[in-house]
Amino acid sequence: MTTATAHVPDAAPIVLEKVEVRSWKVPIALSVFALGAVVLFIVFARSGHTQFRFSQSDDFFRIPDLTVQSAPVGIGLAIVTVVMALLSWAAVARGIRVPLWFTALFAVVFMVGFLAWAAQGDHPLPVTSLLLGAVTLSVPLVFGALGGVIGERAGVVNVAIEGQLLGGAFCSALIASATGSMTLGLIAAAVAGVLVAFILAAFAIKYLVDQVIVGVVINVLVTGLTNFGYTKILAADPEHLNRRLTLPDLPIPGLAQIPVIGPVLFDHSIIVYIAYVAVAGVWFGLFHTKWGLRVRAVGEHPQAADTVGINVNSTRFWNVSLAGAIAGLGGAFFTLGSVGIFTKEMTAGQGYIALAAVIFGRWDPIRATLAALLFGFATNLQNTLGIIGSPVPSEFLLMLPYLVTIFAVAGLVGQSRAPAADGKPYVKS
Repeated sequence: MTTATAHVPDAAPIVLEKVEVRSWKVPIALSVFALGAVVLFIVFARSGHTQFRFSQSDDFFRIPDLTVQSAPVGIGLAIVTVVMALLSWAAVARGIRVPLWFTALFAVVFMVGFLAWAAQGDHPLPVTSLLLGAVTLSVPLVFGALGGVIGERAGVVNVAIEGQLLGGAFCSALIASATGSMTLGLIAAAVAGVLVAFILAAFAIKYLVDQVIVGVVINVLVTGLTNFGYTKILAADPEHLNRRLTLPDLPIPGLAQIPVIGPVLFDHSIIVYIAYVAVAGVWFGLFHTKWGLRVRAVGEHPQAADTVGINVNSTRFWNVSLAGAIAGLGGAFFTLGSVGIFTKEMTAGQGYIALAAVIFGRWDPIRATLAALLFGFATNLQNTLGIIGSPVPSEFLLMLPYLVTIFAVAGLVGQSRAPAADGKPYVKS
């Protein structure tokens, strides 16, 4: 704590105090994971070996499998997590913010130890497949998170991401099946997301209804409408209105054959590559263009934006609509990019996890994308461990993505601040 004295003429000196705000959430979260590492890797250490497989048959060259002894590796990494947790406590005690790279490094250390413990046995752990599944499963989360970032940067809380994803999934399957064109299906998904966003924008911006309540109601509304549409329309004529259509993979020549990196990043359908472009475009647009400056202005200080001639409510309305279009594209991944057909409530709450990625990513498109990848990794981890016969209980594996979401948002996010006018309607005085 530092003090400063301000001298005012003909008055007693005024002592101004600068209060140092510290957030202990990160050290607490790291300590919980470090304790878990000690319990799993030391107390319940498993003897034997774990084999990590990196290469696939069509790679340019083969990376040899890595075999490690589970118990020594687990014990060593558990000690490392304890030391890192203690360092985080020391840093915060000195008023130093725990950097993001330190938290990411802790997560990598813990995950390597967990995989060495959980995958012990005769079945090798396919690292490439694990990472590939993580990227694939995170695609709708990335689209949803980008929509959430744009909406909240403009000052509107976008709880309706779930409805936008679900609407996009329904319309993409319907239009693609009816027309035979998956391109029209992708366009229909974006349009469906915009229509859902229109409802949110109208009630939240025009009629000043509480944005969180409107978002939840919209999600329930879209769920009901798509369930009704599935029962009365799609299920009535699945041959023509709900055919199994999936986008083909488009491997990038040369890059797709690089071990690990190639299959994970460069052997996907067009919608995954659109996600890459969307992340870069939103990041560049928000922080390096006039459009992004206006969006951030109406989300941080709408009164100041209004005084320089920016139409606050119009800017919010159209950017919420843009956010809906991006989230709607994410919905198309559930159908055209994955299973090919629409089923009831197939988004399964992914919109809420995307909203958590927005918060975990501190309303930044790059960080929100990384958070989405983390949640996608947790989801695919449960599948991979189940396939190789891990001793981790199946009930815990089912909870894993949601546990990671809770810990990430409640603990690892640290101290963060939403845009100052986020969730606050603007009424021009």
